[in-house]
Amino acid sequence: MKIDVPKISDEFSLRNFQEIYYEEDRELEDCKVIDCVFENEAPGRVRLANMMIKNCRFTNTDFQNIDITDVIFENCDLSNANLSKSSIHRVEFKNSKLVGVDFTESRFGNVQFKHCVLNLSAFGESKLEKVIFQETALKNSDFYDCKLKNLEFKACSLNGINFDQTSLKGIDISTSTFDTLTVAMNDLRGCKVSSYQAIQFAALLGLVIKE
Repeated sequence: MKIDVPKISDEFSLRNFQEIYYEEDRELEDCKVIDCVFENEAPGRVRLANMMIKNCRFTNTDFQNIDITDVIFENCDLSNANLSKSSIHRVEFKNSKLVGVDFTESRFGNVQFKHCVLNLSAFGESKLEKVIFQETALKNSDFYDCKLKNLEFKACSLNGINFDQTSLKGIDISTSTFDTLTVAMNDLRGCKVSSYQAIQFAALLGLVIKE
């Protein structure tokens, strides 16, 4: 699947994330932020655009209603941050830690998570279109009542994920691994799985497989 990558300028000014408090509209754009710590903050509604954010920590920060467009996060820690009701478009998360992040009621479009840790993250009631999870850990994450369209899980760890009330029709999980999943049989219809996973699902249904 081909998705749109972040549209980022070649030339950046270097800024500190704390400078967002100097902006009346809580905006940062056309810049690079490196080695910044912005933890346990509550800046209000934030807008980020055309940015590279690298080696930064945002743990436990309240980013509810954040608008992120054309941004790359690399080697960042957003664990336990609140990004609920957010709008995230043309964004890449690379080698980043997002354990326990709250993404509930958010909208994702053309987003990639590469080599990330998203264990215990919450996506409930979100809309995800053109999203790729690549070699990413999503253990015990919650995708309750999500709308998924053109979404791929490539070589991910999906153990314990909750897909309750979420249709997996057309979603490819065949290269990923799990021991257990929470998903209704009707919602599993049309999901692309490997032959081994088909046996796993049969076992979860209580079927006794004889060779």
